Amino acid sequence: MSQGISLIVGLGNPGAEYAETRHNAGFRFLDILRDATGEKLRAEPRFTANAGKFNLGGKDIWLLEPQTFMNHSGDAVAKFAHYFKIPAAEILVAHDDLDLPPGTIRLKVGGGDGGHNGLTDITEKLGTSDYVRLRIGIGHPGNAAQVVSYVLKRAPAAEQTLIDAAIKHGKAHLPEIVHGEFQKVMNSLHTHQS
Repeated sequence: MSQGISLIVGLGNPGAEYAETRHNAGFRFLDILRDATGEKLRAEPRFTANAGKFNLGGKDIWLLEPQTFMNHSGDAVAKFAHYFKIPAAEILVAHDDLDLPPGTIRLKVGGGDGGHNGLTDITEKLGTSDYVRLRIGIGHPGNAAQVVSYVLKRAPAAEQTLIDAAIKHGKAHLPEIVHGEFQKVMNSLHTHQS
């Protein structure tokens, strides 16, 4: 068991025009957390992010929503983590994942970025890939040339229902994730089909 999570980062693009897009699955994860906890995020200009804190099972957890565009997400994450002395291993990044179908959510510790620009930047700015990821499946358009327009569009209602169900399923495991029970959560999420 690891030391657990002190900071949860949701990835997305700021602005109303992106709010409902597939690429903003990480923001949606934070929205669902905030709805459950009543936590409000405040603008923190020094980090170019919105931030807040809530308590889960006796542990204080920071929430961070970078307000840069996706491919500069690492700026906010690295500044925030450095300022509050949060090691990379205690950071959970929730993000959309093209390699997983809608309705699927997976936990991963470290590793590559799978071509995700937000993760690429976070790894570069933190200087390590040893953070935890919550991979929210959004499916793949089937053609690499269509990926950019695909992630920046809204999912059809039936797909979005699956994505939201997966996010809620991930949130249900948050107490275990926060307390470092990663293998237990992986075993559960990786055998669950929405």
